[in-house]
Amino acid sequence: MIVKMSMGIIGGLGLFLLGMHMMSEGLHKVAGDKLRRFLELLTFNRFAAVLTGFIITAVIQSSSATTVMVVGFVNAGLMTLTQAVGTILGANIGTTVTGQIISFDIAGFALPAIALGVVLYVFVNKRMYKNIGESILGFGILFLGISIMGDALDGIKEFPQVINLLGQFGQRPILGLLAGMLFTSLVQSSSATTAVIITLVGQGVLDLNGAMPLVLGSNIGTCITAMLASIGTGLNARRAAVAHLMFNVLGVLCFLIILKPFTIFIQGLSTAIPRQVAWGHTLFNVSNTLLFLPFLNQFVKLITKIVPGTEEIFETGPIYLDKNLLNSPSLALGATEREISRMADLSVEMFDNAMSMLLQTDINLIKKIQRNEEVVDELEQQITIYLADLAQHGLSVEQSRLLAGYMHAVNDIERIGDHSDNISDLVREKIEDKYPFSESATEELKDMYAKVRNMTAKAIAAFRARNKTLAREILVDDIEIDRLEKKLRQRHVARINEGRCFPPSGVIFLDIIANFERIGDHATNIAQTVLGDY
Repeated sequence: MIVKMSMGIIGGLGLFLLGMHMMSEGLHKVAGDKLRRFLELLTFNRFAAVLTGFIITAVIQSSSATTVMVVGFVNAGLMTLTQAVGTILGANIGTTVTGQIISFDIAGFALPAIALGVVLYVFVNKRMYKNIGESILGFGILFLGISIMGDALDGIKEFPQVINLLGQFGQRPILGLLAGMLFTSLVQSSSATTAVIITLVGQGVLDLNGAMPLVLGSNIGTCITAMLASIGTGLNARRAAVAHLMFNVLGVLCFLIILKPFTIFIQGLSTAIPRQVAWGHTLFNVSNTLLFLPFLNQFVKLITKIVPGTEEIFETGPIYLDKNLLNSPSLALGATEREISRMADLSVEMFDNAMSMLLQTDINLIKKIQRNEEVVDELEQQITIYLADLAQHGLSVEQSRLLAGYMHAVNDIERIGDHSDNISDLVREKIEDKYPFSESATEELKDMYAKVRNMTAKAIAAFRARNKTLAREILVDDIEIDRLEKKLRQRHVARINEGRCFPPSGVIFLDIIANFERIGDHATNIAQTVLGDY
């Protein structure tokens, strides 16, 4: 009896968690490309941040996933701490949608949902329908799990010791609070805890007085996921995780004071105890958000005092890439784009410094160039590894195309840095050996540098804005640069033959313009990634 009941509870819970995961994954894939647009709402105000958190969580059906994403956004520089806290408040409300759904007696839809989901997920090839099918299949499995748990938990009535223990949760709310917190920490899903609570009250083995402390505890236990995700991240990302914990702990403490009148109030909202539990969960999070929202700025200041320090950016490695974003491909691609953009700026800075080194005969600039070269090489490696990991996360066709383009762009940006480093080595040789350049040679170098520099700037701008018109201009510029390099080479050979140029200087000049031309080629390659021609 005990073994059969235990297997039913564990198996039912396992199916529920599997269903939640599949439903969340399917909905996430359907809505993934729109998540970045929702993030733009965050620039408005705290109310928009709350709304965004609510919508994202209601769509992907996981406040833990939303909070982990928020930690990733903050760590990637995509979101401020204030925006993050507002989003977390909204996520707490969004997660109650799950509880509202499972509080209705719709277990009869489980098997039809599974049947429909299997048809779409297994037999339909179109990705959108497969994702929808995965969501529907997850929905059906979720309710099948609840049904199995319900049948198993009905046997608890035969064990008066367990009934007495559950009854203690109403008499000793702190005990119920700790139980809810511990269980949620273990399963890392407040929705799973809510499902178990609703199933228990539905079987009549737990009353509302015992259920509400468990619900409050689950709101603290769910914070463990974000806390774990924040380990090893930046300062503000850790602050976002602590803010989530503090917000829920303070809210629970406030509601413990008014728990009895609050319980009486929600009893009047429905005659069905499962619906009362769902309303209790929702109203707690809505009230908690309304309580903290007017004091959001002060709350953020409190968090910065609890987790003090100054955010440090390590220039030698990536600052926007975050593994917590890998489960949200559109957002991971956004963070990668920012990192590639930063890498491009460093490579262009190397190009500028190499030219300044030539014109100013400042050999000390080579230290900056070498420092940037190390950073650019490290970024190429880390971005490539990150994109390879991301490729394993079920990307759409468009996302896969974009990822391939990023792979090519990263390589070309690194090569721009390499050629800039080559130029600096040539200039150092010129300065150390005191090789002269004629005035005409210097002017020609300045002219070609200006054209290649403009071409590179346009390529990076086209990459950032996905501007195909600008990218096409670069293809025309490349033809001009090739012609210019050929013309300058012919002119310089003529100067050497006429004795107007020192031969060793001529070799350095020709090598410099060759590197200029190669930089132009790589700028063209970047433009081609925008056009999808790679």
